[in-house]
Amino acid sequence: MSETDDQAPATSSSDDWSWLSRYTAARIALGRCGPGLPTSAHLGFQAAHAEARDAVLKPFDAAGCAADVTARGWPAIVVRSRAADRATYLQRPDAGRLLAPDSEALLSEPRAPADIALVVADGLSSRAVQVNALPVLDTLMPLLAATGRRLSPIIVASQGRVALADHVGELFDASASIILIGERPGLSAADSLGLYLTWMPRRGRVDSERNCISNVRHGGLAPEDAAKQAAELIARMFRHRAAGVRLARLPQLPAPDGS
Repeated sequence: MSETDDQAPATSSSDDWSWLSRYTAARIALGRCGPGLPTSAHLGFQAAHAEARDAVLKPFDAAGCAADVTARGWPAIVVRSRAADRATYLQRPDAGRLLAPDSEALLSEPRAPADIALVVADGLSSRAVQVNALPVLDTLMPLLAATGRRLSPIIVASQGRVALADHVGELFDASASIILIGERPGLSAADSLGLYLTWMPRRGRVDSERNCISNVRHGGLAPEDAAKQAAELIARMFRHRAAGVRLARLPQLPAPDGS
């Protein structure tokens, strides 16, 4: 580097391909200020990082969520996983996959059987559940009810992982389960909801036995569209008695009724 270059002032400039940023929320074409980022881009990164941390650590109001569910006329039951607190949840994923003993006893009480077990869990973003779960359910519940299949109460779980729905489904002796759960926040979205669907949910199921609908949020996959996709997947699961990789390998033939 010449002496002239070394003494040149650090000025902010944008990359020639900054026009691409209008098509993605990814951090591209941020510009530069000397060898580093402009102050605005650096502060934006810090703000997004803080937002992601807050989404992971913010307590989940399970009782409030259940109240919102019951206000719509759907029964709800509040449960918790074996992760006693957030620190345990983050350090011990296995604890989030099983119901706490008192919650297991609650769901083991005599009740009507269900064909489909429904679970809402905080996962890694309680904000995602707060913002997107009810909009998904508003579309999903009528679609599932129209099938005539028996639905469980909506199980609202705190400190839950995806596999918690296997434990719930096992207790209800359900043929299928759906869990709506907060996804791990990124630096572009901290409110992304995921839907995981499993055929014959039982403890010990693995990820390849599930179907996933992800990035459900305003700005990603619309909650209404995610609900429609979930209803279609449930119909295929009952038709083929399979899920996950097995279901993905099957041709998408029309249903016997032509739908």
